[in-house]
Amino acid sequence: MRILGLSAALLILGGCASTNEPPVQANDPSFAPVVPDYPRETVVEDGSLFRSHMANSLYSDVTARRVGDIITVTLNESTSASKSADTSTAKDTNVNLDTITGLGGQAVNIGGQSIQLGIGSSRDFTGDAAANQSNSLDGAISVTVVDVLPNNNLVIRGEKWLTLNHGDEYIRLTGIIRPADISPENEIVSTKVANARIQYSGTGTFARAQEKGWLTQFFDSTWWPL
Repeated sequence: MRILGLSAALLILGGCASTNEPPVQANDPSFAPVVPDYPRETVVEDGSLFRSHMANSLYSDVTARRVGDIITVTLNESTSASKSADTSTAKDTNVNLDTITGLGGQAVNIGGQSIQLGIGSSRDFTGDAAANQSNSLDGAISVTVVDVLPNNNLVIRGEKWLTLNHGDEYIRLTGIIRPADISPENEIVSTKVANARIQYSGTGTFARAQEKGWLTQFFDSTWWPL
């Protein structure tokens, strides 16, 4: 029974711990570049190098505008948040009952002690909370255009992996951009990426050293009553 009880307790603790997410790996198909499917053209042996699907107007530039084009996103993210709260309440209650008197105005005594009643209560509460958070991300990542919306906005997606001594670091980015926000150098600032999803993290020894164990996660979860 002891072994059964211990096994049940370990099972409950393991179930209360947060479920581990699948590991992040390079070459994820969800972030693979999209290769446009151009219709196959009939090759005419006339010596010309012209291809209609790759032709540009004399007034066009080299900025991204088609599926498969590459664009550089300059990461310039900086956020800061601060919040504080201070609450204080106090309440005092006092109820006193004078000495009970009998006939002739004499105090009613029991065991030589007069009958009287007094009630008093006091309640105080003080709460103080503060939170500060700031984040900063600078760098650049080149991504590809994976879709062109009917209003000519571009859906971009891509990732960058850096292999280090004790693991990998990666940056992933997805979002929607306007062609008008693209600079002549074919670059755009990350603050102009709509519905942006930016991930910057790592894998390996250093990343695992910052993770909590399953028992620590249980004590930090809402299942722990204290």
